Amino acid sequence: MPSSRTQDEPAPPTSPAAHWSELPVDAVFAELGSTPQGLSRAEAAARLARHGPNALPRPARRPWYAEVGSNFAHLFALLLWTGAVLAWIAAMPQLAWAIVGVILINGLFSYWQEYQAERATEALEALLPRQVNVRRDGREERIPAAAVVPGDLLLLAEGEAVPADARLVKAERLRLDASSLTGESRPVPRSADPALAAGRPAAVLPNLVFAGTAVASGRGEAVVFATASATEFGRIARLTQIQRERPSPLQREVAQITRLVTLLATGLGVLFYLVGTLLGGLSPRSGFLFAIGIIVANVPEGLLPTLTLALALAVRRMAARRALVKRLSSVETLGATTIILTDKTGTLTENEMTVRELWSDGVGYRLTGTGYEPIGGVEGCEDGRAPAAARELLRAAALCCDARLMPPGDG
Repeated sequence: MPSSRTQDEPAPPTSPAAHWSELPVDAVFAELGSTPQGLSRAEAAARLARHGPNALPRPARRPWYAEVGSNFAHLFALLLWTGAVLAWIAAMPQLAWAIVGVILINGLFSYWQEYQAERATEALEALLPRQVNVRRDGREERIPAAAVVPGDLLLLAEGEAVPADARLVKAERLRLDASSLTGESRPVPRSADPALAAGRPAAVLPNLVFAGTAVASGRGEAVVFATASATEFGRIARLTQIQRERPSPLQREVAQITRLVTLLATGLGVLFYLVGTLLGGLSPRSGFLFAIGIIVANVPEGLLPTLTLALALAVRRMAARRALVKRLSSVETLGATTIILTDKTGTLTENEMTVRELWSDGVGYRLTGTGYEPIGGVEGCEDGRAPAAARELLRAAALCCDARLMPPGDG
């Protein structure tokens, strides 16, 4: 039976997730200050205030002015700035202003494209909040995944995502898709029995479920022991966030071209300066201005806007195919891809299953409808409804299925 600390949360243990795997169910409830009826609403609210929302921390975003400035301070832009200054010194103000205009228009256009993509991504995340089932005060509730706290009792069913790391206390033919942690595409069985850790990785312990995984079949109940960045998935997220962003193949090539153009233009400028002053009879001042003109003439002012417009066009084409690209340079990476690694089935799916045909009483029927949209019928029937034998088959399929038809929200 649970101890008297039911609603007084104890200090969390310092041992890793394997600690919870070895405990019996009663001890799990006792250490987490929970019960088979779940937490009370008041206790859940207090823990939410203490632990914070169950969401991974976002990487710190640079201020908008830093984002704008980065589009004017990369290597190629610096080459153009230098060209504009040299053009001004060489008494070519029209060319100098033209180069500055190219830099400003290109930088602002690039920033606006990336800004729109980031806002669209945030809007999509806000539009699709994750919901999970928990038991609180002995009753089942559906709450946002961000509101899950340590000690919550998760009610797991087929097809639902696991919002936090938890210890199973009940399991009925439960199988878990843990490919996000283990890379193994086959669902693995889970049970509520205590298991010895003995140095085994947490992801393979048979009575634990983890954030970022999903229930492939069966049902179960699990007590949350870690949320947000304290989960195994949060640990992986921290590792990815500390990695430095690497330049794309196109960025590396542009940087190489920029260095080559700089050396070439400077070398030609110095060469023509020496030829003009030593052999052409030019004064040092005239030779210097002539050399600057040579250097500016070798700066490819049109290359930067050409690249930007080409990448922007590719982003628009990707958007037309329902693919959102946050950074212009990222779209070129797809073009440089030679190998795509998929799961062991060798297919990429939309996570939707649609019945196309059924066979009943010696007769086959074709069904219409696509995905989750509740529109469809039976071809060949006057009213679009299946005959009695086919309806009995569909009724048996529905009774054996854990899927639920949820009414749409907000109309």
